[in-house]
Amino acid sequence: MVNATDTEQGLAARVRSMTRADHEAAETTSFVADLMSGRLDLTAYARLATQHYFIYETLEQAASAMRTDPVAGGFVDFGLDRLPALGADLHHLRGPRWRSEITPLPATRDYLTRLRAVAFTDPPAFVAHHYTRYLGDLSGGQMVKRALRREYGVDAEGTSFYEFPGVAAGAVKRRYRELLDEAPWSAAEQDRFIDEVKRAFAHNRAVFEDLATATAA
Repeated sequence: MVNATDTEQGLAARVRSMTRADHEAAETTSFVADLMSGRLDLTAYARLATQHYFIYETLEQAASAMRTDPVAGGFVDFGLDRLPALGADLHHLRGPRWRSEITPLPATRDYLTRLRAVAFTDPPAFVAHHYTRYLGDLSGGQMVKRALRREYGVDAEGTSFYEFPGVAAGAVKRRYRELLDEAPWSAAEQDRFIDEVKRAFAHNRAVFEDLATATAA
């Protein structure tokens, strides 16, 4: 629940503080560690990009539905869409028939089910999933890009997902956090937003765990 100390802190700071453990649990899975250290191969990265494609396909459909919302629409306006870049990366990594050859993993299907349940109709829940993915891409995603290029020799053609041409990342992250602090949500809506961020991190961790299983098979 929101208390006086929480509200004085601001929603952006609160969500970072209250979901730090969830974030760390997602980004320290064995799959992420192995990918970042070069212990996997390009097939594993192609699997990751594939699961991202399904996630962003649904999330960006939700963004279109939320574009006219007076609060959530402000987060959509940053121009951070990733689907075209993911399509280009998968064409490079898997070949021209990639779209007919990909399938979501079980954890990804669960993630998509959750997105369809809340992100098209509930502004705080939509922003929670948007926040978890896109701010991560602008921040930690850049470390992933450097590791892919260093450890696997992937060039810009295979890592365009992590590129944001024309986007000033630092300014976007600052403004994004300002919008969170300015959101006129009730205490219950703020709680729902933070709870959904936790759920989003849990879904991402489950996807990484499925990827680890698929890679080991």
